[in-house]
Amino acid sequence: MNEAPLHLAAVERRYRTEAGELPVLLGADLTIAAGEIVALVAPSGTGKSTLLHLAGLLEKPDGGEVFIAGQAAGSLSDEARTTIRRTTIGFVYQFHHLLPEFTAAENIILPQLAAGKSRAEATQRAKDLLGIFGLQARLDHRPGKLSGGEQQRVAIARALANQPKLLLADEPTGNLDVGTSDRVFAELLEQVRGQGLAALIATHNPDLARRMDRVVTLRDGKIVSA
Repeated sequence: MNEAPLHLAAVERRYRTEAGELPVLLGADLTIAAGEIVALVAPSGTGKSTLLHLAGLLEKPDGGEVFIAGQAAGSLSDEARTTIRRTTIGFVYQFHHLLPEFTAAENIILPQLAAGKSRAEATQRAKDLLGIFGLQARLDHRPGKLSGGEQQRVAIARALANQPKLLLADEPTGNLDVGTSDRVFAELLEQVRGQGLAALIATHNPDLARRMDRVVTLRDGKIVSA
């Protein structure tokens, strides 16, 4: 069995619309090894978000299988899939999606509590991560008091909080100005490489894509080298 953090085997996904069935993925194959960072670069509307949702167990494939750390996830219960998402997969989105009523530290503590960690352990982990991203002075600040770059750093720290094996990111710096985007992305890569994670990062930015280990794209519903 393939024990890679992420292995997509002939994955298919179709959506039903008023105009009929819309095929998006037609036998997509992808394996990402531990420590490997893969850029996903493809035009809008070709299935990037669908692919990330399938890899993150937010959707189920219509065919094929999604393996997370060697475990077939397609037939698992919703509860089991949620457990895998909490403990094995980290997500970073273009918009940070931080909870506005909670502080930076609390936004990182909460997913750890949901995964079963003690509050003391979760609090220390949040402090350590915010320190790594230079935000130790922002522990008690709510998102509305943080800059765009700071908010995204907190979102990345939150994604890393439960020490996942797989990181999925959808345009993680697409909402930032060029200078801030470059700095935040460098910090993201440093942490992913340092922790030996597998990562699939969707981006429209060719300069960012070139900084990753390899680049793939979507063509005719399949994953191919870019």
